[in-house]
Amino acid sequence: MKTAAARPREFTGRHMLAILVAFFGTIIAVNMVMFSFAKSSWSGLVVENSYVASQQFNEGLAAARKQEALGWTMDFDIAGGHFSYRLASADGKPVPARSATVVFRHPAYQGANWTTTLTPADNGDLISVDKLRDGIWDVEINAEAGLETPYRSTLRITIENGVLQ
Repeated sequence: MKTAAARPREFTGRHMLAILVAFFGTIIAVNMVMFSFAKSSWSGLVVENSYVASQQFNEGLAAARKQEALGWTMDFDIAGGHFSYRLASADGKPVPARSATVVFRHPAYQGANWTTTLTPADNGDLISVDKLRDGIWDVEINAEAGLETPYRSTLRITIENGVLQ
């Protein structure tokens, strides 16, 4: 008995079109997904207007030198999920501060940034009103301590389960 050999299928223009559409459709779909993730995360914006920021740089540098000449030191702690902050003069005596504003900036996701206010506690420290959020934060503290401009401190911290790491 003779069996008929199966004819090989022909590769047609329709097959090629389907392959091209599937290939480029996949690439375009992946690019669109990546674009939407990139658009909804960090904008890449560091300052609103780089020209104005460059003009204000020297003023900020002079203010930082003036602050450094005071010889003050700052110390902070995290207890019970709250941020506490204190200033000490060059001779180690506490510097009374009326209040402070703390900005928590996420290093990679601008949408996670948040701000809290520090108010005086009985022991002279400034304590945050809000509970801290977990994450890696670039922290900027501006304390009202009787100077022309707020006393500014910056640091990077990592908070995990309400505890400083």
